[in-house]
Amino acid sequence: MDRDILIIGGGIAGAAAGAALASLGSVALWEAEDAFGYHATGRSAALFEESYGAASVVALNRASRAAHEAGGWLGPRGLMLVGCAGEEATFERDLNVMGLRETDVETARGMVPILSDAVTRVAVDAEAFDIDTDRMLQSCLATIRAAGEIATGRRVDRIAPVSGGWSVGAGAAEITAREVVIAAGPWADSVAALAGLAPLGLGPLRRSMARIAAPGGHDVAGWPMLLGVDEAWYAKPDAGALIVSPAEEVPSAPMDAFADDMTLAEGLDRYQRAVTVTVTRPLSTWAGLRTFAPDRSLVIGPAARPGLWWFAGQGGYGFQTAPAASALLADLMAGRPPALDPQTVAALDPGRFA
Repeated sequence: MDRDILIIGGGIAGAAAGAALASLGSVALWEAEDAFGYHATGRSAALFEESYGAASVVALNRASRAAHEAGGWLGPRGLMLVGCAGEEATFERDLNVMGLRETDVETARGMVPILSDAVTRVAVDAEAFDIDTDRMLQSCLATIRAAGEIATGRRVDRIAPVSGGWSVGAGAAEITAREVVIAAGPWADSVAALAGLAPLGLGPLRRSMARIAAPGGHDVAGWPMLLGVDEAWYAKPDAGALIVSPAEEVPSAPMDAFADDMTLAEGLDRYQRAVTVTVTRPLSTWAGLRTFAPDRSLVIGPAARPGLWWFAGQGGYGFQTAPAASALLADLMAGRPPALDPQTVAALDPGRFA
């Protein structure tokens, strides 16, 4: 075998998996694009919020926090849930589900001075943090380099069993590995099909984003991330500007996603209702794909054929769950009892789709 473990997919999922598996043997990480983290990883909102996601996701978030702190990947940000007139019932639901602390609107305006008179309810969470996504990705890649190899431009087009493992090809490149991890994001089902696996029904969902100038010339660096009720929009400070998203979830084929202008306009209009400064032309726009399993839990564990492993369905939680998710994968591949509780492990097991 050329390597003990091959990981297909060079976003944060594959990179974190490779870093966690480096202690188990020699690792190779193959990425189809010309750069690591090109797709969803490079277009993330980059927020760590423990209460965000399904129960299994929240468990991964909580189990990941210590590693994020130890890596120095978290920075102060905070989260502010904003409810406008007529949204009271949805605000109450979000307040309870997310475990936020309600505050009065005038106090909130002291934090974000552009909140409009339409805003009637506000809740905050100081325990939400920016994630230094590039630093985290590069740290994982460095760990893999020390235990093996990383390569870009390797779009896998064939996977076949060989004695003691698998042969994987990408054009003229060929590699054999004892075990193969499928961490290919929106392409995970199609990569798995090359190895004869049935699809899990992983669904890529488009999310569009617009970068706008700092409203009214304000210094937004210390503002929290703003979140509309029912996640109808969000706005997050970024390098002196704001990133605003309609937070849509539109099914998409696996692709290099691009923003939908009409969807962006609708999202900006929802954001506009909550603020006093008129939105003008965006500075830039883009989109990413967030890939979910049908039950919106991650898929981590052995596939139906020996030597193949799923590490997919990260949805919008890839960065914040990566430390605990990759540690679980390493525990399973090493035959160790997982550090996570059995209920969470079962909720993530690919066998739930059998």
